[in-house]
Amino acid sequence: MDTTETPTPPITAATPAQFTAAELDEAFAQFQRTVAEIAVSRDWDRYAELFTDDADYIEHALGTMRGREEIRAWIWRTMTSFPGSHMTGFPSLWHVVDAPTGRVICEVDNPMRDPGDSTHITATNITILTYAGEGRWSCEEDVYNPMEFGRAAMRWCEKARELGTIDESAAAWMETTGAMFASRR
Repeated sequence: MDTTETPTPPITAATPAQFTAAELDEAFAQFQRTVAEIAVSRDWDRYAELFTDDADYIEHALGTMRGREEIRAWIWRTMTSFPGSHMTGFPSLWHVVDAPTGRVICEVDNPMRDPGDSTHITATNITILTYAGEGRWSCEEDVYNPMEFGRAAMRWCEKARELGTIDESAAAWMETTGAMFASRR
């Protein structure tokens, strides 16, 4: 009889059908709690740690990040520059679980910080998460309209400029990328 222990393999994609709807629902609830904490702390390494070593992150406008380290580099770039740096949270407005595929599908709100007069500016996306087990996800796919996000960011810039609260990063975005989202009055 062999008594040697087999090393535990790294957490990678699991067979989707191995999770119940209740397990997926609880895993998503924990994901949302962690993301809410990250939105406050801005510790994007914690976000990358929610994914398996071999995870894919499919971002339709910016491409596919392959593996946790590529996700880590991308999330830091994205969330520390405008408009990501001005988003205050990423709460799910609704979600459904699909146990046969191991997926959670949700609508995510992306509110921006108050420009100075309590104006609420946001855009939403649909996210499809594939669960791998042990609190990690093997895939995230964000489906959204880049024009809607660009227009929301530009509305924020215009309002902040009007109020005198626009910062340097938002002003730079407004004058470059944001020009394509300017109001056509």
